[in-house]
Amino acid sequence: MRDIYVIGSMSVDLVTQAKRLPKKGETILGESFFMTNGGKGANQAVSAARLGANVHMVGCVGDDRFAEMILSNLKNNNVNVDNVEPITHCASGTAHITLADHDNSIIVVPSANGKVTVELVDKVISEMATDSIILLQNEIPKDVIEHIIEAAYEKGITTIYNPAPFIAMDKGLLSKVSYFTPNETEVKDMFGEGFENVIAEYPNQMIVTLGDKGATYFDDKLINIPSIKAEVVDTTGAGDTFNGALAVALSEDMNLGEALQFANRAASISVGGLGAQGGMPYRKDME
Repeated sequence: MRDIYVIGSMSVDLVTQAKRLPKKGETILGESFFMTNGGKGANQAVSAARLGANVHMVGCVGDDRFAEMILSNLKNNNVNVDNVEPITHCASGTAHITLADHDNSIIVVPSANGKVTVELVDKVISEMATDSIILLQNEIPKDVIEHIIEAAYEKGITTIYNPAPFIAMDKGLLSKVSYFTPNETEVKDMFGEGFENVIAEYPNQMIVTLGDKGATYFDDKLINIPSIKAEVVDTTGAGDTFNGALAVALSEDMNLGEALQFANRAASISVGGLGAQGGMPYRKDME
């Protein structure tokens, strides 16, 4: 199995459950509140580690109690944190999530996640084996994301780029990632049109996640890997579970179709638990 390096965000999620989302300017009563670990990077790292991969987390935390919570959780999930850098006089990242009507809305406050530097990632990439896999998202600075893609491409390292949340990116960089995994909305934001019109330009590279309709890619023709029906409790971590599981499957040399079936299975299990990481499966749950 190849090592997986997740370069990205770590945060604490502050989650409120309500019957519905408030309208603009409105105050409503919530039904419950809890805190849990999150951040797209940490979520994907935990997803991959629970499925049996050798996972390294790369990024930054603050010097507050949330940092202790973040690091403890990663270690408890067997994620290596040697390349997580603490930033003094800075808060750790937080996400403020409202769950309502089987959906969610999220406000992310990056804080320490915005302090990830080119120097930190260069040090890590220089020490990676060339058969490693980098899993990357958009919750760290844009210039660092661009640098990672270029550096990994030059070294021949496999990259999985999850372009979420959306930021405008030079489309020329997309040709340098091994795989990228937007959802339907992110494809429209990236290209100004639906995935059906652009996916053929990125065969076996663009993987479009479609929620309960599965995932689609192009290999001579449009291929859809159906989702697996599941009882939905919380969809917050489904996409991150999918990406972490995809990295694991590719690290085990599954072909792309098999890897997407594996990732869909993991995502379908994840929506049965509360919180971004609460429902993420272990390998035994998959089998």
